[in-house]
This record gives sequence, structure tokens and C-alpha cells, in this order.
Amino acid sequence: MLVLESISALRQTLRDWRSKGISVAFVPTMGNLHAGHVHLVREAKRVADRVVVSVFVNPTQFSPGEDFDAYPRTPAEDAEKLRGAETDLLFMPAAAELYPRGSDAATFVEVPGLSDELCGQFRSGHFRGVATVVSKFFNLVQPDVALFGEKDFQQLMIIRRVVADLDFPVRIHAVATVREPSGLAMSSRNAYLTAEQKAQAARLYRCLCQAAEAIGRGERDFEQIERQQVEALQAAGFRADYFSIRRESDLAPAGQDDSDLVILAAAWLGKARLIDNIRVTRSR
Repeated sequence: MLVLESISALRQTLRDWRSKGISVAFVPTMGNLHAGHVHLVREAKRVADRVVVSVFVNPTQFSPGEDFDAYPRTPAEDAEKLRGAETDLLFMPAAAELYPRGSDAATFVEVPGLSDELCGQFRSGHFRGVATVVSKFFNLVQPDVALFGEKDFQQLMIIRRVVADLDFPVRIHAVATVREPSGLAMSSRNAYLTAEQKAQAARLYRCLCQAAEAIGRGERDFEQIERQQVEALQAAGFRADYFSIRRESDLAPAGQDDSDLVILAAAWLGKARLIDNIRVTRSR
């Protein structure tokens, strides 16, 4: 596995690959890798000749007061896991390499509207930072395909919009959420949970499943379903940011004529802000 830190070395390696007709899959990460990331890499190996993984804790997607400085950084362990998954190239740039004039002065990419909903309502500027850094990586790596997990469903939708609006020649490949046996979605921020909290955290997924079951039974009062599950989360010790039933295609609030839905939730448990979602198709 090649480990590169400079843009110039990355571009030279990729030029050499492309001159030989080699296809490239890209998996962007912020490190502190877990089995969900490894699953993304293995799926990337299936869809392209070579796999590039980035490990970069992006300062522009952290809102004021968030955990940028405390965010877990495990570069040696990450590299070992990626070698085990047969990654071809690990790109680990310093912040100054991507933002030579500082992140506050950098040109940015923003998806209006969609970035202000759900997590965007609670994390000011977060999705602008995501859209910007992913656009930079797409420009640098120029992958044939890029892989993203469905756990971050709103992020996935925003990246798809960026690709469509800015005409990036990259296919976005969504990969199903990888879960613990309890149902808890794997996340780097699960490291903030105590053992007791980690067992408790599975309640978030159960609430999503209960809401999906209610819709499947034909219940039509979405606001009531949302209220019930927020109350259930609060009773279980969570502090809910939102629990929302949305139209899958564009994340607009779901209407009674919509059949393809996604239920999204974000809630705090101790120091960890957990997000998750589940899709449901309802008969009309």
C-alpha cells in the first residue's frame, strides 16, 4: 500500500495508473476506522481496479464548539486496517496541504436548501465543509466511482447533488449501513460511548424500526409517529435533535401520497451524537 501525503505525489501516481487504463475507486474517511469503513474498501475493490482511501479530519465540517480537537485520530491503526483490506493507496494530507491559505479563507461549495435541513439545522456550516472537501478530493483523485455509507444519508444526498450540479464524472456508489449485533450503526463517534451507553445506544435503531413498522401497518399520522419516538428516546436517556419521516428522493417532509420514505434520527447519548436512518416503502 502506498502512503502519500502530498498532492503532487498523489497526482503523479494517479497519472501513471490512468495511462495504463486502470480504473479507480475512492473512499473518503476521517480516520478512526472501523468495520464499516473496511466494508466500504472491500466493496470498492469489487467495483474498480485500484482503491484510494483518504484519511483527513476536515476542519471545515466542524461547527463552533464541536469536537474537532478531540476527534479521535488513529493513523497507525488506520493504516494497518487498510493494508489488511488490500487498499492500494492511502492519502493522508495535512490541513495545510488542502487549505494552504487556511480553511477560513478557502473557496467553498454549498448545496442550498438541502444543507439546512435535519443535521444542517443543528450543525451550522457542516455540510458546506463536507461538500467542499469532497469536491476537492474528487478534483484531486478523479475517481471513476466513489463509495459512501448510507448511515450518513443526508450527506449522501448532498454529495449526489454536488456531483449532478457540478458535472463531476464520478459514479456515487451507496453502501448499506454496517451494524453491531445489537443494531447500533457503526460510527467513529461510538468511541465516545461507555460500555453501558453502547448497549443503550441500540435503542435508536429500535425506535426507527418501530416507526417503520407503524407506517407499514398503515398509520398515516407521521407527526404523531415522530412525537412518540422522540418521547421514547428521551425516556431512554437520549437528547433528541430530530426524528423525521421524509421523502427518500429529496428529503422533503413526507406526504400521504409518497411511497418511498426514509426515517432519519439524530440524538445525543452522553458525549456522542448518534445518527441513523431506515428506509421504508409504503403501499398507497
